[in-house]
Amino acid sequence: MKRIILLPILLCLLIISCQKKIDSSNEESMRNSIKEINESLEEDEKEEFQESMKLMMFNGLELSDLMKDGGAEKTGEDFKTRIDGMTADDVIEQGHKIKAEIERKKKEQAQTEVLALYTARENAENDKKMLSKFEVIKSQFYVRKKGTYYITKEPIIELTVKNGTNKAISRAYFTGTLVSPERTIPWIKDDFNYEISGGLESGEVVTWYLAPNMFSDWGEVDAPKDAILNTEVTQLDGPNGDALYSTNNFGETERKRLEELLKSYPELAK
Repeated sequence: MKRIILLPILLCLLIISCQKKIDSSNEESMRNSIKEINESLEEDEKEEFQESMKLMMFNGLELSDLMKDGGAEKTGEDFKTRIDGMTADDVIEQGHKIKAEIERKKKEQAQTEVLALYTARENAENDKKMLSKFEVIKSQFYVRKKGTYYITKEPIIELTVKNGTNKAISRAYFTGTLVSPERTIPWIKDDFNYEISGGLESGEVVTWYLAPNMFSDWGEVDAPKDAILNTEVTQLDGPNGDALYSTNNFGETERKRLEELLKSYPELAK
């Protein structure tokens, strides 16, 4: 009975002892032993072995370490020491461990980023509610003639707004979209802002006549007189010039990034 039990164990030990090992005692023996091991493997094992060797060589390697005096040589010697005596199975197993650790760190970083994006989205939604209290009562775009002989044309954005927040506002930011009912594509969609001289106190109503640069897109647009200007408030700055409320912290870029992360890690969705 003992012989029957010991036989498989002895066979396993024999197989292990016969496996080719990396000999990194010098450059030539290291190259030759790695080549022999690689040639002895099946195709799928070759790929795993080669990938694992690269992971062992470059994982955790910093460029600054290589740039130091003798850094490249030290890195090479450390690698040779680590792989000396390893079999193909040893290398592949180590490669699996490195990949698992890399994936763990990637997921950890993704989780941190996802939480930050969720917070940014939540803050943007809350800010959007506050921004709605800064009411655009009237928004209109037109071009008026300017100069002694009315030769120059000046684009004008006319806005009547009411500050329904409980804060004084020093600057307001908008996205303006000029559209015609029968057209699917707007004439222009652009961001603009206005620094309010003296600020706008809570409850105040004011009309502004903003003159964009005549050489900007607003100066070039050739929209009909019945075109409608839709104006969205995107940010309000307080008395000290700091942003009070803003939807700009979670825009299209952030939305796509969140979707991308959740596609890779659906378990992080909430």
